[in-house]
Amino acid sequence: MTALGFLYPGHSGEDDYPRIEQLLGSDIRLDVVHTDIGEDAHRVDALREMGSTERLAEGMEGLRLAGADTVVWACTSGSFVYGWEGAQEQVRSLARLGGMPASSTSFAFVHAARELGVRRVAVGATYPEDVAALFADFLRAGGLEVVATRSSGVVTAAEVGTWGEEEVLTLARSADGPDAEAVLLPDTALHTAAHLSLLEKSLSKPVLTANQVSVWEGLRLADRRVNAPTLGALFTREPLVQA
Repeated sequence: MTALGFLYPGHSGEDDYPRIEQLLGSDIRLDVVHTDIGEDAHRVDALREMGSTERLAEGMEGLRLAGADTVVWACTSGSFVYGWEGAQEQVRSLARLGGMPASSTSFAFVHAARELGVRRVAVGATYPEDVAALFADFLRAGGLEVVATRSSGVVTAAEVGTWGEEEVLTLARSADGPDAEAVLLPDTALHTAAHLSLLEKSLSKPVLTANQVSVWEGLRLADRRVNAPTLGALFTREPLVQA
């Protein structure tokens, strides 16, 4: 059994995790521990407080007791607001606290894009423009070229958590463009696990979403590879090896 641990802020889009777990296979367990979100606001100061070591440390004890093998801070905005170096220090702190490999959703996006061999990406962000711009800066620091950024200006994760298939598809389409090799939807409050096949079919290119890449990152840390095509191109291993 491979147990992947996730620190998830508050309650918004965490339904994606049991859905993804069902698609991965019986020997993979996703352990989600909810951290205190503090003020629910897509504002830089609030996001930095949400990702503080003190708040994350409280959740780490729950993952250690659950027997998690790896940990991912499943909050994109609560990591990239620290910048590339600050987000690295955040991950190092998690690794020290938990005694296990650690990462965050922000790094997961960069690693996932590299896995797919894409460099030019478009961003469809639920965040206000200033916060979306910080995510684009983070991606550039990771070596990606951001060809377009679409901001929806949503202030709270609670509102994002109410979005359904139509809103998610509209966001992805609005961000997409002919120069983009992939479209990134960075908010872990956004329910996307059920819509990945539709998104990629509609855009005819890979779509990377926050909860999807968070789980993939946990698997990467555990040195696991899983073929689950309903979770998009990132989880599609070709050619399939026949036993």
